[in-house]
Amino acid sequence: MSALPQGQQNEAGGSGSEAPPRDQDRALRERARKVIPGGMWGHMNAARLPAAFPQFFWRAEGCRLWDADGNEYLDFMCGFGPMVLGYRDPDVDAAAAAQARLGDIMNGPSPLLVELAELLVGTVAHADWALFSKNGTDATTTCVTIARAATRRRKILVARGSYHGAVPWCTPSLAGVTAEDRAHILHYDYNDPDSLEAAAQEAGDDLAAILATAFRHDARRDQELAAPAFARKARALCDASGAALVLDDVRAGFRLDIAGSWEPLGVRPDLSAWSKAIANGYALAAVTGSDAFRAAASEIFVTGSFWCTAVAMAAAIATIGKLRDGGGIAQMAAMGQRLRDGLAAQAAAHGVGLRQSGPAQMPLILFEGDSDFERGNLFTSETVRRGVYLHPWHNMFLSAAHRPADIDRALEATDAAFAAVAARFG
Repeated sequence: MSALPQGQQNEAGGSGSEAPPRDQDRALRERARKVIPGGMWGHMNAARLPAAFPQFFWRAEGCRLWDADGNEYLDFMCGFGPMVLGYRDPDVDAAAAAQARLGDIMNGPSPLLVELAELLVGTVAHADWALFSKNGTDATTTCVTIARAATRRRKILVARGSYHGAVPWCTPSLAGVTAEDRAHILHYDYNDPDSLEAAAQEAGDDLAAILATAFRHDARRDQELAAPAFARKARALCDASGAALVLDDVRAGFRLDIAGSWEPLGVRPDLSAWSKAIANGYALAAVTGSDAFRAAASEIFVTGSFWCTAVAMAAAIATIGKLRDGGGIAQMAAMGQRLRDGLAAQAAAHGVGLRQSGPAQMPLILFEGDSDFERGNLFTSETVRRGVYLHPWHNMFLSAAHRPADIDRALEATDAAFAAVAARFG
């Protein structure tokens, strides 16, 4: 990737809280509004964030990125999750570049399709087979389709507030969605075995699948790790009814456990959806499944022009291998805990009520008494001005590229941000 223009690489805000330059970002937003509905769409729309946050970025490397004005940030979003090894990981990029010289989209898949499927079957504890697509919504929708094909039933149980993608059956927006799109979706409360059982009883003999995220990672609320009793209840209900237990591991996959995020709980799903971290930023998603659902997976018709791209598969092979052999998950967890401990100490020192939740490598930071997120918005605005990119209400992500010095640098910014929160809100 090209370097920034001479003189435009800056550490955003330096050690002070003055706003970094934003001329290029403002100009790009204005141009975007003329040719893109709303100027931007989806989860990366910076209009949903405080004004201190940039919309456009020029380049990224390791655990840092630079916006369109050349301001540098120590990043704790990792592109909203895909960058599990860090931006521009040299081993992954080398594998992808080598395959790009040979071919990417061809009349059929490259041999890497088989190699990657074998790697997943050998890595993911429940997997007997694998299919590939492009993004998380592809994967979750394919899981639902396979479950219905296998069971010849319709009802899908999903947790209230859980995010499973951006198509009519699951999108958080109701614009353009009809009641018929969700006619066979029933809801339960995450981590509540009784609620889950009641939803299963409501579905009756028409239960096709129970769908659950690896942990409760709804935006704007405290995260919850999956309770073992809840996971076991989901497994038992599916075993008793013949329904599929589907784990949506799109967000957490390859950050919590290399064999699957529920493996530490001793509960294995029938089907899992993967994306985000699977190829360290190269667009790819996967479905893994058990032999009981192999026939149904072979019967359904799902496809896409870019679902068999060889470059992304080369990147995935390199990514998974490096995570497996290089201790990346332990590194992320250790750095996440270092950050969490530092934030807790700073909040106590400044007399600020702070709530930290979720896995240490996928942290969420919320403030007590902050239902309108004014404290969170101020806190993250102050860190962004100091060159540390945190999110005010979405879970964040660490990568294997984060090192102790990076965490300590981030804590310098957060200490000043806590001081600003304490000064304004007491």
